[in-house]
Amino acid sequence: MAGPASATPAPGEEQFPRSTVLPKQSPLFWVVEKDRYLRQLMLRDIQAITGRTLLVYFAVMTDQRAQISLGDEVYFTEMLRDSKGGPVDLLIETPGGYTDPTEKIASLLRTLAADLRVIVPCRAKSNGTMLALVGSNIVMGPASELGPADPFIALGPNNNVPAHFLIGVPNVDPIFVQAAQHAIAQTMKLAETLLTTGMMKGKQPSEIPSVVQALASRQQYPSHGSVIDADEALRLGLSVTKLGSADDLWQRLWLLRCMYEHDIRRAGAIKIFEGPTISNSLRAPAA
Repeated sequence: MAGPASATPAPGEEQFPRSTVLPKQSPLFWVVEKDRYLRQLMLRDIQAITGRTLLVYFAVMTDQRAQISLGDEVYFTEMLRDSKGGPVDLLIETPGGYTDPTEKIASLLRTLAADLRVIVPCRAKSNGTMLALVGSNIVMGPASELGPADPFIALGPNNNVPAHFLIGVPNVDPIFVQAAQHAIAQTMKLAETLLTTGMMKGKQPSEIPSVVQALASRQQYPSHGSVIDADEALRLGLSVTKLGSADDLWQRLWLLRCMYEHDIRRAGAIKIFEGPTISNSLRAPAA
């Protein structure tokens, strides 16, 4: 006759992420919201390793409506309440977006998260790279990539194009060209400010303009989707912590990122703003 099952899983045994304490929510409510609660359990597990509050800004990469946009700063403000003024790790995945709200979010992060690291498990492209520069350090792994910061210009409803696409192209409305030029100049100024006062503070003044030019122009990276991996980011002079594929922290971050990618699509959302206790998600506006 078999004895009682062991409460401790054997090494390698399949396990379900769980808390040792029953949830305080009612069972039906917890089941409906279980994806969020399981992600937040993982957030707290990672926090126990790093000693830093882990916040997540996750956007669908393939939907133009998921770009950094006006209104995101409200959700960042709400999410940052979870940090209570302490050290913060901000995990981001975003295709980029508009420069004005990027600048506002950068200001918020500097005000409300004085000790900030940014974690990029997969992609922080375009103005998402600008957000990565707000931190004192960027944590990257084998699948991580940044990209040249090319702000988007709205030509019409659901018709957004990178600003550099409008420069030097015949038959483009001069108003759009001027808007593109101003957006590029604004992004370059933002990159210079973030690097000078933050990640590259104390570096030789001559080092920063070359990094700004690399990130905010098409001189070094001709494609909007150019990949800046951890090694390339280090060559540029950015402060990067490179995690290997076998690193326990990397494996946990990658698992968490995969959960967000799966859950956001299943929920029909385009953005999630989440901390260990605070969670908001946005769905695309009705057509």
